[in-house]
Amino acid sequence: PFHRAEDYRASVVLRRKRSFCIPKASLLCALGRARGIPTRVGFATVRNHLATKQLLDFFGSEIFVWHGFVEFFLNGQWVKATPAFNRELCERHRVPPLDFNGREDSIFQPYNLENRKFMEYLSFHGIYSDIPVDEIVAGWTKAYGEERIRTWIKMYEEKEQEGFRDFETEEIWKG
Repeated sequence: PFHRAEDYRASVVLRRKRSFCIPKASLLCALGRARGIPTRVGFATVRNHLATKQLLDFFGSEIFVWHGFVEFFLNGQWVKATPAFNRELCERHRVPPLDFNGREDSIFQPYNLENRKFMEYLSFHGIYSDIPVDEIVAGWTKAYGEERIRTWIKMYEEKEQEGFRDFETEEIWKG
């Protein structure tokens, strides 16, 4: 699910127990706000140099547009945090988990433990108070094509009841 605003609600993300960067950012944003921390979501286009072959086939590219991250207002400044990868996935990809100290940005690691490029930010789309679903879907349609987006929507609607594909268990591609 990615094309409906309700798919990004924190309670929905929690119920699913796994997701991708944008719903995870939405959940982290809600958690920050629940603790009284001014929090907002940001978006960027990234190049993923290390992913599963199946994920790259799914996207048709190593360019991931509208990657989600979070900004917290702490100690008088906005600091970025990326909730995309859990510890297990980082270990599988041989990337150190991100540390967040509340003073410095904590976005993707540029290199893995083998000093290979891992993640690269190419451009920023902006900072938002809520998930801009229509802008995201339009951006994905432009980047990945209308047919691929229609296929994703159909696939997710058919699979919603039985669970979604788990890219975390698939073969790692090292391009």
